[in-house]
Amino acid sequence: MLTFVRRWPLPTFFVLTFVIGWLPWPFYAAGILPGTNFLPIAPLASALIVLPISVGRAGLRDLGARMIRWRVPWYCYLAAVGLPLAVIFGTAWANAGLGGTSWSLSTMAWGSVAVAFAVRWINPLDGPLGEEPGWRGYAYPRFMIAPLPAALVLGVIVAVWHLPLVFSGEGNPVGWVGLPTTFVITIVYCWLFRRSRGSVLLTMLFHVTQGAVTPATFGYSDISDSSDVDRMLWLGFGAWIVVALAVVLLDRAVWRTEDVVPDSSPVLTTAVVQKSLT
Repeated sequence: MLTFVRRWPLPTFFVLTFVIGWLPWPFYAAGILPGTNFLPIAPLASALIVLPISVGRAGLRDLGARMIRWRVPWYCYLAAVGLPLAVIFGTAWANAGLGGTSWSLSTMAWGSVAVAFAVRWINPLDGPLGEEPGWRGYAYPRFMIAPLPAALVLGVIVAVWHLPLVFSGEGNPVGWVGLPTTFVITIVYCWLFRRSRGSVLLTMLFHVTQGAVTPATFGYSDISDSSDVDRMLWLGFGAWIVVALAVVLLDRAVWRTEDVVPDSSPVLTTAVVQKSLT
């Protein structure tokens, strides 16, 4: 088994991520575990299992370094915070303009937004800490294909992995549109990862911001009236398509295989990482 992991670390990571992430699903469906059908910590847990076996301490050090890599271009911080906020507020305004329920900045629960923003950084059962070190910090740099195709493949995998949320009764309003949205937004995550020189910290900031302000922040509920939520989700899907196309078409340089994502570990030799190591 250890030999297999060392030889096929990336496939092992993906298998473990699905097994761990979907582990509660059959128990949830059977009514044995009514709380949740999904474990967002799976990518992080899988990376922490595979790395020591396949790479050793050097791999763990590299992942840790990526998680605290804060010296990145200033515009990466602007993108990590500004893009999610622009999309969510833009879709909320568009929803109201299309006949949806009106809302006001003065009535929003800013205290709840601040608490959500803080807690999402440290909660391993939430997306930022549970997913980003695995998807972006571990998996993405290890694809043996060019950066953009790697982002597309990763987008499919991440979208399918979120499938249990479609059937969740936890009040998660994502629905089926959440899967193609996840695919599209993965391209943006990978763009930010490369632009920030391989910083998981910045993709976590993006993920934290994305989930701190939700349709519920504007008073929209999928329980009392789902029309506003549904409309916002579809508008958000369209907005993220535009953003993804923009980062692909307007920033083609970042998708080339030059030294865009430096890495401190000599074991990472894919074109997605550091060309000088290949």
